[in-house]
Amino acid sequence: MNRYTVAAISLALAMVTFLWFPGHTWLQQDSQIYAAILVHQSDPGALRDDPLVAEPHVAFTLYDEVTRAMRAATRLSFEAVLAVQQVVTRALGIWGLYLMALALGSRRPWLIVTVCALGAMVAGPQVLTFEYEPTPRAFAIPLVICGIGLAARERWLGAAAAGAAAFLYHPPSAAAFCFLFAALALFRKKATALWPIGAAILILLFAAHGQASPPFFGRIPDWQERLQQMRAAYNWISLWPAAVVFRHIILFAIVVTAYARLRREMPGALRVFAVGLPLLGVLSMAASWLLLDRMHWVLMPQVQPMRLLLFGTLMVQFLGAAAGVRAAIRRELPEAAVWFGVAYAIPFPDFDARHVAVLVLLVLVGIAAARYHPAIGLAAFVAIPLLGGVVNYPHLRTPQVEGLVDWARTHTTRDAIFLFPDAGHDVSPGIFRAEAERALFVDWKSGGQVNYFPDFAREWGRRWDLITTQPIDPGSLGVDYVVLRNRPKLPYGYVYRNDRYVLYDVR
Repeated sequence: MNRYTVAAISLALAMVTFLWFPGHTWLQQDSQIYAAILVHQSDPGALRDDPLVAEPHVAFTLYDEVTRAMRAATRLSFEAVLAVQQVVTRALGIWGLYLMALALGSRRPWLIVTVCALGAMVAGPQVLTFEYEPTPRAFAIPLVICGIGLAARERWLGAAAAGAAAFLYHPPSAAAFCFLFAALALFRKKATALWPIGAAILILLFAAHGQASPPFFGRIPDWQERLQQMRAAYNWISLWPAAVVFRHIILFAIVVTAYARLRREMPGALRVFAVGLPLLGVLSMAASWLLLDRMHWVLMPQVQPMRLLLFGTLMVQFLGAAAGVRAAIRRELPEAAVWFGVAYAIPFPDFDARHVAVLVLLVLVGIAAARYHPAIGLAAFVAIPLLGGVVNYPHLRTPQVEGLVDWARTHTTRDAIFLFPDAGHDVSPGIFRAEAERALFVDWKSGGQVNYFPDFAREWGRRWDLITTQPIDPGSLGVDYVVLRNRPKLPYGYVYRNDRYVLYDVR
């Protein structure tokens, strides 16, 4: 298969995963945070009274610089330029999976790719192998996968360039790959290939100069620890259910078992990453327990080391599918059924009778695709969402939210401050902030930033307590508008209302 065909298939499959399943989202989770930061960086007058943008946590990434440069060059929206980056990096990640499968000598590399491209939620650290939101991690992880594929094919400089690009987008996501790649390159006497990674480190240090930087050293104070455990419990392994920890140990055992079946076909470079990254993921649980839960190191919630566990989940899909293909081609159908069952089970969030039936169907799809044609494997992209009823994310950008946004943009000043006191953990206020470009007094989603800056954490905690522990007095909070669910409660005349929200002018 020539390079142009491979590129076309990689891009086409990236579009399938973007537009259909596992899909993509905008302003539903962390992109709310980055969108607000990008808006404020582009126009310092926008959101200037919102605590979220006072200390943006983007010093050690080129995500914001690249995105703003693309927007300036194309005059497209932030949503559009981020979508372009998301599709391109996904395509590179899919190409990397293809190269990994080729390095194994598999006769059905694209089948293995399609299994991995189904994505998966990683319980515990709450990350995805294919991120829906266009965040720095969503771009960095596919670039890391691309780097693994290039290294597996002995393309050292290309692998280093992919790792360097991933590091520039999100250092915590790329650090483990860069460490293993550097060790492998030195062992193979390919040290000259390391210069892109070294250059990336220097570029980030230069770009971060003069920007707000979270603390690297010190102990998390008790008050901030309480906030983090309330708002970002996924970082604290002592708060995880034991079943989640056990799940990741089982997944690593599956990786080791699959590796044992495939080791003769697996080149040395691929072995390093196929087992090394999942191993680092398992070790990250112990490291996080020691460094965060026991020693309370302030850096740990920022780098979130346990997110390395996503590589264990990804390698179960990759190695499981590869072992399934190998067994099916050899007519070892019971073993093939087991391996495809493991690989195809990963994208399901849970299992009921319906999901079990779909999983059995997918096992048959995998065996048929391995024996006859890999295109049969595309049926999984239809079976899981349609037959299995798997919905990866809700649709939160409703007409009611959009109506509120439109009214605020046309009827309020840019320095107006809004409060959604009964929103609770709903993330709709963050959608409003990013699209209306109006400051919020406080909201649940922005509280994830308590992992970074102590000053923000203290102010967010103070404001959250004000609206959740006592009756609301808008006049004492300094807000201009209060938005409630469609239940009039305040002694003010409302200025806007739809079938979900009531907006009050409380100035």
